[in-house]
Amino acid sequence: MKQGIIYLICYALPVPVILLSLFIGSTGQADVGTALELAYKNAVASPLSSAEQESWVMIKNIICNVRLPRVLMTFLVGAALSVSGSVLQGIFRNPLVDSYVLGISSGAAFGAALAMTFTLIPVSVAAFAGGILAVVLAYLIARSGSGASIITIVLSGMVISGMFAAGLAIVQYISNPYKLQAIVQWTMGNLHAASWEELKRIYIPVILGLVIVFIYRWRLNILSLGDDAAKATGANPGPDKWILIGCATLLTAITVASVGIISFYGLFLPHIVRMMLGADNRKAIPASIFLGGTFLLVIDNFSRSLFAFEIPVGIFTMLLGGPFFIYLMRKNKLNWH
Repeated sequence: MKQGIIYLICYALPVPVILLSLFIGSTGQADVGTALELAYKNAVASPLSSAEQESWVMIKNIICNVRLPRVLMTFLVGAALSVSGSVLQGIFRNPLVDSYVLGISSGAAFGAALAMTFTLIPVSVAAFAGGILAVVLAYLIARSGSGASIITIVLSGMVISGMFAAGLAIVQYISNPYKLQAIVQWTMGNLHAASWEELKRIYIPVILGLVIVFIYRWRLNILSLGDDAAKATGANPGPDKWILIGCATLLTAITVASVGIISFYGLFLPHIVRMMLGADNRKAIPASIFLGGTFLLVIDNFSRSLFAFEIPVGIFTMLLGGPFFIYLMRKNKLNWH
């Protein structure tokens, strides 16, 4: 594929996808044809009738207060998870790493489940605290006198992830049926509760994390060489590594706290970007932001329009993302090196 077409897909595709997503949904009252017709009549043509005026008010309400915040939130969540996966895979030099490697998703899920069951603190706060706690515990367990190696952090993260998953199962077991249903739906990953209020809670930390990773994207290339090679170039990998891990934790925890666990997304999307642009993070990180947000929007459009009821987007990331990743892996090299 030519480089120009690839850049067009990465950076120009989000605009039409975002606009099209505003007119996709289970309701047929805000389709693109009706909306454009009434908008034209209201702007330059004859005055609207009372029935048309009611329909126009309803369409504006659906688009501006229901679909627009969901579209923007979906884009931010997709960008955050994609960039988080890219950062973790680069730092740990492992193509199979995602947010689960440090137990971030499991810790956030456990914290949110506790908040749903006992209603002591807000769910988003509890989920974020659980994600941060998982990272801290993984580092403390892996730490030795000379520091913490990549391998020990990965292994301790897997242990912490399993422990938090067991804790989540215990919370589900002791919950009453109504709260259990909410916890199960939340762990599937769902964007149906997206609103302007929820968007206001996540856009600042998500954009902050994305900006920091964007600034440090060239340092991620050095960290991907390993600590010894990075030190040979004159860099001090320790601070840079933990700044980027902190940003990946922030991005994952804040999105899990808001929409639940969207499985597999942070694993396969960075590989798709590398297949298209290569392993240079100076190009891959900005592409992950735009392509990550766009691809999750496409998946969410399927999840809320294929059937009369909405399927959690976390299920679709497995059903659509898995086979798509396998196809690309069979047709191309992973382009990891």
